[in-house]
Amino acid sequence: MSGKTCAAGILAAALSVGPALAADQLYVPLLTYRTGAFAGSGIPIADGMHDYLAMLNQRDGGIGGVKIAIEECETGYDAQKGVECYESTKAKGALIYNPYSTGITLQLIPKAAVDKVPILSMAYGLSAAAVGDTFPWVFNAPVTYWDGASAILEYIAEQEGGLDKLQGKKIGFIYLDAGYGREPLPLFEGLAPKYGYELLKYPVPANQMQNQSSQWLNVRRDNPDYMVMWGWGAMNPTAVKEAAKIRFPMDKFIGIWWSGGEDDARPAGAGATGYKTLNFNAVGADFPVLRDIRTHVVDKGLSTVASPERVGENLYNRGVMNSVLIAEAIATAQRLTGKSMVTGEDVRLGLENLDITEERLAQLGLTGFMPALRITCADHSGHHDVFVQQWDGKSWQKASDWFAPMTDVVRPMLEQAAVEYVAANPGWPKRTEPCR
Repeated sequence: MSGKTCAAGILAAALSVGPALAADQLYVPLLTYRTGAFAGSGIPIADGMHDYLAMLNQRDGGIGGVKIAIEECETGYDAQKGVECYESTKAKGALIYNPYSTGITLQLIPKAAVDKVPILSMAYGLSAAAVGDTFPWVFNAPVTYWDGASAILEYIAEQEGGLDKLQGKKIGFIYLDAGYGREPLPLFEGLAPKYGYELLKYPVPANQMQNQSSQWLNVRRDNPDYMVMWGWGAMNPTAVKEAAKIRFPMDKFIGIWWSGGEDDARPAGAGATGYKTLNFNAVGADFPVLRDIRTHVVDKGLSTVASPERVGENLYNRGVMNSVLIAEAIATAQRLTGKSMVTGEDVRLGLENLDITEERLAQLGLTGFMPALRITCADHSGHHDVFVQQWDGKSWQKASDWFAPMTDVVRPMLEQAAVEYVAANPGWPKRTEPCR
């Protein structure tokens, strides 16, 4: 792979790891994108992921006494480059992969069981991967895209007075016309007859993310009651600015959790006030774990973040949460196997037994940062609670209590989707991994 494709160094606490990785380190490759049209969203995620792992190296000497080797590989949010990054890093002893792209995730899912390295697609990727019996190597905690779609419908219904009040409503759906944006369509389309709403679709091609005038002219013509966004990168701030331009009521414009970065709302100025998104992690830097990151990484010049003020922003915190799941899965694997140097197979076991309780969150300095989280053999998502946040013109403010997605509706649909995935992929292996 070229230097352009596999960028960034390997950081392992105080020592810099060269091309030949030390045998006594936990190798965690990060598939990131700091360039291109999606960099605005990708950079803070990458910063948060890197800095939490670097903090564990500096403060704790790694995980279970073993240093972490962190290597970023630049994908540009491109599926082919993502696969190239995967192929170039897996032989180094990769313990886990975080593709940070639904398109890349879909490409890697068939490889995971063969190469014995788990995939953690945290709240993105293939929703049906929540069915652990079918996808033992893929995990999408804390919540799936179909859960997110159901939660948005649930929230809209609450504003209107109940699910029965969705009858006759027009719900617009503007989305990146790629695997990511199309992923929730089966849920939205499948529930439309049940609840009686009309779904209006406004796809945005990846090469036209910053040119959405035609979509929003159609929104103005169609006059939907609510708008829902599944955007990423440059699509998000463009959509918020266009919505403000046509004077769409911003308190009825709701994004998925990947459309809620500060840089998604800020460019629209006062016009973004009222815009809402789902979330599953806290915003802000007033948490012990983030203070430790400042002390042990940022203040020592070991952070990848451009400015210390970015620590605590929503997508930075999302990256931190992702690395919390990585580290806790590795620690769980160490505990279950009795080994400090674990393998990808061990980390899969750790993910499948991940149980981050409120007590553990307190120990990690994360009280109030995220919900307690549990994964089981059958359920690789957990369908955990979410909340709605709202932009007040300067920052995100919590606009609802935590609430559960419509799991009773979504889970049977996911199980059916898993059956359909197997039928569409002849030779898909049956689960042989024991459940502990």
